Amino acid sequence: MGKTYEELKMRRQQEIQSAASTPLKLNEFHDELMMETFVIAKEKIEKEQGKPPAPFAFFLMGSAGRFEQQVWSDQDHGIIFEGEDHDQDYFLKLGSEVSRGLAIVGYELCEGKVMASNPLWCQSVSSYKKQIANWLEEASWQSLRNYSILFDSRVLTGEERLLHEIKQEGFSLLGENPHLYERLIDNFEFMKKGIGFFGQLLTEQSNGRRGDIHLKETVYFPYVNALRILAFKKEVNTASTIERFHSLRWSYPFLKAYEKDFQELLEFRLRLTKDVDTYDEVHLVPLDSLSKKERQKMKYLIKRGKELYTKTKTVLKEEIAS
Repeated sequence: MGKTYEELKMRRQQEIQSAASTPLKLNEFHDELMMETFVIAKEKIEKEQGKPPAPFAFFLMGSAGRFEQQVWSDQDHGIIFEGEDHDQDYFLKLGSEVSRGLAIVGYELCEGKVMASNPLWCQSVSSYKKQIANWLEEASWQSLRNYSILFDSRVLTGEERLLHEIKQEGFSLLGENPHLYERLIDNFEFMKKGIGFFGQLLTEQSNGRRGDIHLKETVYFPYVNALRILAFKKEVNTASTIERFHSLRWSYPFLKAYEKDFQELLEFRLRLTKDVDTYDEVHLVPLDSLSKKERQKMKYLIKRGKELYTKTKTVLKEEIAS
């Protein structure tokens, strides 16, 4: 166990490339680092503030929640606790210290502030339930996005039952309001078009990134979004896209044809990005760095992702109509 954040940062720098031999090993390594960071942060807060005032869970969201991180990753995490809202101050201090520690170790602060240092992502069970109900009642683009972020989550340490309880609350509310599935489908439609009219790969056009393909938004998101919305419909608690494929394949047999594509995508993405030096670069691949074979693979994965999402949308709308 590392005794300081700086020691963990050094370990990360020394071992990240060997850990990045497969997506599985890489994500196991990230979990180890984040867990050790959390332990240091918790010990520091306990010395200053005393023991936690209530049972709690520290959970991961985003790519960490899905167990799909790359070599570089930002922070997406939260805290849920059992008890009274006045205990929030303690857990916000813990969340702030965890965020500070992870930033030192090498995990960028989340630009959207999806971190346990933010009161929105550090709440009691009862407050989270109210928050979920408010998000679904409002049903705006941002509120449904927040709802989706929360459900791509898994407990890293603590009481798993607490996160499970609020997820079940969300599933129940969605079941009572099936029209919200269509709103969620529409929410996930905002994906970059990856292939042009003439079959060419489309690159970024913004200053400084011209000629780059945005792997996350163009290739990866269609698969993740399709499996997420199906997981909502069938009340699948797991956050990992691969595990969602496994859980949903019997309800939706068409998924079997795409599961291997997604696994190949994770491996392909890792090969293309494992040597980049910064978080900003990990989602962007220069088109001119790809071989002819890699370009063909990219086009195939983009087409399959779009096809999967379109089929998912059709099947869900048929289910809702019936």
